[in-house]
Amino acid sequence: MPAAATKPKPTQSTAGRPVPMDLPYAPVLKRPLPPGRPREWYVTHNRRLKAMRLAIALLDSGVYVPNQAHNETIRSTAEQIGVHPPSDTTCHMVRALMRYCR
Repeated sequence: MPAAATKPKPTQSTAGRPVPMDLPYAPVLKRPLPPGRPREWYVTHNRRLKAMRLAIALLDSGVYVPNQAHNETIRSTAEQIGVHPPSDTTCHMVRALMRYCR
């Protein structure tokens, strides 16, 4: 077999580390949440995780400014990475994360 055929696929990452491009969004290993917290804590925690995943996906796709991240853009990105469509509150949180990270 020629050497060129055995080369791995090119990788790209905004974090500076190699990421296989055939699976850019690998599933996240889930751990159980701590018991005994109020329900609102779990809702907020999961919303923050979702907003963080969406913000990272938007940054990887080239949306760097919160003004470019409209609700429709965020929801289409959610569909691409395989998460449920976010609420207006979560979309607002995604833009806030992008503002904070600038």
